[in-house]
Amino acid sequence: MNEPVIKSYSVTVFCGSSPGVDPAYAAAAREFGAGLAKQQMELVFGGGNVGLMGILAGAALEAGARVTGIIPDFLRQREVEFHGLSELIVTDSMHTRKRRLFALGDVFVVLPGGLGTYDETIEILTWKQLGRHEKPIILCDILGWAQPFAAMVAETIKRGFAKPSVQNMFEIQPDVSATLARLAALRSA
Repeated sequence: MNEPVIKSYSVTVFCGSSPGVDPAYAAAAREFGAGLAKQQMELVFGGGNVGLMGILAGAALEAGARVTGIIPDFLRQREVEFHGLSELIVTDSMHTRKRRLFALGDVFVVLPGGLGTYDETIEILTWKQLGRHEKPIILCDILGWAQPFAAMVAETIKRGFAKPSVQNMFEIQPDVSATLARLAALRSA
């Protein structure tokens, strides 16, 4: 009897290069990394061994996931590249890094983070608005982290700078378990 074939499914995760002030952020990153491995999904991330990025990748690797990091050469020292990944891709710029993060992911998940995380989220959302992709974008709302983002989008729509359809281009899940369940549903669709 043949084993069922599970197709490869890569999840590009944007998250902080800092751990945040509440230990719940680190715990969520750890839980999410391990959960991806348990669901036999691949992790694609920014390649750094700092903050939530490092915690996420370490947990995914420890649990047996394939993990690909993508880091620009100039950040290798600042973010201290994560050694021991399944694959580390070094790029010549932030723009090239973003293009690779985009290309390698079947879906995007956003965990808490700072300006870089917001930048990546806005860019991938903008690319979707411009019709460059139809990949799902999921924000994992640890401790209400995604609410200011949702409020900013709503205010942008209210002021006439974006169409109401933009709110349908991403979704917010309340926690890690709901995000992992949504990824499982997307994968099987």
